[in-house]
Amino acid sequence: MRLNIFLFLVGIIIAGMTLLDVFETVVVPGGSRASLKVARRLVFLLLPLWKLMRGKRHGLSGTFAPLVLVLSFVIWMAFMAIGFGMMAYAARADFEPPLRSLFDGIYIVGSSLVTVGLSQSNPTGLARWVVLGAGFCGLGVMTMAVTYLLEVQGSVSKRDIGIIKLNTSAGEPPSAITLLQRFAAIGNEAELIRVLRDGRDWCATVRQSHSNHPSLIYFQSVATGSGWPAALGALLDLALLSEYCLDDQSLRGAAVLLRDEGTRMARELAQVINLQPCEVRPDVPELKQATVQLRSSGYALRDDCNLEIVSQQRTQYRSCVEALANHLGKPTAMLVRQV
Repeated sequence: MRLNIFLFLVGIIIAGMTLLDVFETVVVPGGSRASLKVARRLVFLLLPLWKLMRGKRHGLSGTFAPLVLVLSFVIWMAFMAIGFGMMAYAARADFEPPLRSLFDGIYIVGSSLVTVGLSQSNPTGLARWVVLGAGFCGLGVMTMAVTYLLEVQGSVSKRDIGIIKLNTSAGEPPSAITLLQRFAAIGNEAELIRVLRDGRDWCATVRQSHSNHPSLIYFQSVATGSGWPAALGALLDLALLSEYCLDDQSLRGAAVLLRDEGTRMARELAQVINLQPCEVRPDVPELKQATVQLRSSGYALRDDCNLEIVSQQRTQYRSCVEALANHLGKPTAMLVRQV
């Protein structure tokens, strides 16, 4: 009897911890805080191996994050099968005929978890409630899996639309100088303020979705090229140049708000995955080259533009943006495109 009670309690603990991990990962914003942390552990386990197989230059492919997500649900279902299987085996006398082994219990509750319902034994008494509970939990997890996949696709789609629009104007990898030069070439400088405002909206949307569901950080789409860290870096460079260098007071307010929102996004997402900012070198010579290109494109620059201050401001977000890009194996944004 003691062994039966012990198995039943251990089964309840395993099943309960698994359900809590699923709930906090899929439903509760902010990622899993449960002790299992299956999705996060899979990322830290598979990411180094994935980079080693593909090479750092190629970065993450579009299949890495979906693979982690699918494996997470497979592991969750396996843990629940083990937990409910232990409970069923603890109540093996309530099955007709009685269960002969723990594997028989896992098989019976496993068929209920996947809503197939195959069984060689008829449950009675307490065993009925174990099998019924397994079926209910399995249906709930599969329903949450489908809902979560749809939410992931929606969030990734919103993020990638902004990246594709930016890359059309800023090149690949994106460059703030390239965007400004292109706008000047087609006489579209008046639209810069709209780009700054749309960029702030994009940063807020991505920060909200990716902070609540950290697995989105690792989703990579083929059509986005360098990915979202490079797009973020280009937008922040654009905001910095508009605020400190371009002699157009109408851009300053939108530029300040974009830089604040983008910097917060970079820092917050780095903290979500426990990523430390990397060291960046001063880039005053590159900034001098950028101002030369801006003047040649017809932009009026401020007389009080201090490139030392601009470089200091740029390091505040570059450290996190480049750390995120390196972590994902993706290139960062370019300020000046070498020809």
